[in-house]
Amino acid sequence: GAFQKKGHSARVLSPEEAERLAKDQVLVSEFKQLKLEKEAQKNWDLFYKRNSTNFFKDRHWTTREFQELKACREFADQKLTILEAGCGVGNCLFPLLEEDLNIFAYACDFSPRAVEYVKKNALYSTGRCKVFQCDLTKDDLLDNIPADSVDVVTLIFVLSAIHPDKMSLVLKNIYKVLKPGKCVLFRDYGLYDHAMLRFKSGSKLGENFYVRQDGTRSYFFTEEFLSQLFKAEGYEQVVSEYVQRETVNRKEDIRVPRVFLQGKFQKP
Repeated sequence: GAFQKKGHSARVLSPEEAERLAKDQVLVSEFKQLKLEKEAQKNWDLFYKRNSTNFFKDRHWTTREFQELKACREFADQKLTILEAGCGVGNCLFPLLEEDLNIFAYACDFSPRAVEYVKKNALYSTGRCKVFQCDLTKDDLLDNIPADSVDVVTLIFVLSAIHPDKMSLVLKNIYKVLKPGKCVLFRDYGLYDHAMLRFKSGSKLGENFYVRQDGTRSYFFTEEFLSQLFKAEGYEQVVSEYVQRETVNRKEDIRVPRVFLQGKFQKP
């Protein structure tokens, strides 16, 4: 079982959780932080080597959560061009292409290995999809996508893996290929998500920013930080809110608080 609520209030920590987070103030050394930044691509490539296409479940919830994928059409069979920025192995991409035959998708990922998995998928067709390797913080999307040509950009569990200092570069890059009046659909980890509370001491890189044991990193967003990030790059905020879920394992009587941040930001 699970329940879900949306709103603008961050999750309230229990006294034990608050105390644990307050104690964990030691940051990973600058030397190690620079090494993690340098090896970010290698670490994600190794992640996909270990897990191949089995780690993430196919995201069939995308069209349910983001009605805009249907609502942004001006007429029923209008062909939509989307960009999935940070597509991984296609867990979001392929359910979308299956569900909606009037979509052409650009898809890119940081990891060359993930891109190869997408190309090997039986559903991959160059007539409906163009996938390419890309570091969104420095490779120009205009090398693969015409300017002002995309109806919807999905940025789902992607920005959290990027150093906070470089997140604005991703939004600048996306802005160039998005049509005026069209939107970025965002979903990622929110402040005090269960994953944030599970990090052991010695994993902290900065405020709300942590490193996993495999060297991949994760940032946990506040609504304020996300809004400022998008607005600073010229986007208008349509909606931004926390999605709080409590997943209950009845067998073991464990309650897991999940917190995500979901938003929609428009290019004027």
